[in-house]
Amino acid sequence: MNEEYEFDFDEILNEFRSGKKLTGKGGLLAPLIKQLTEAALEAEIESHIANDVLFGRKNRRNGVNKKTIKGTSDGSFELETSRDRNGTC
Repeated sequence: MNEEYEFDFDEILNEFRSGKKLTGKGGLLAPLIKQLTEAALEAEIESHIANDVLFGRKNRRNGVNKKTIKGTSDGSFELETSRDRNGTC
């Protein structure tokens, strides 16, 4: 979430053509998967907090957690996930 990455399709395609793997450790798709996963988790926490506020429960963001995600093809990456004050999401 702190680190901004823009997926450059042409750059990825050129690296793939030069022999770099798409998946696995150091694979070309790992940054995109990380970005998509963090965006989905960010939307989830925003929705969760908005619902709490809508129903009169006090809640807000309370920092981030870091989690290492291990893929099925020997790749892994670290996610930053927001957490809420009430610890309910």
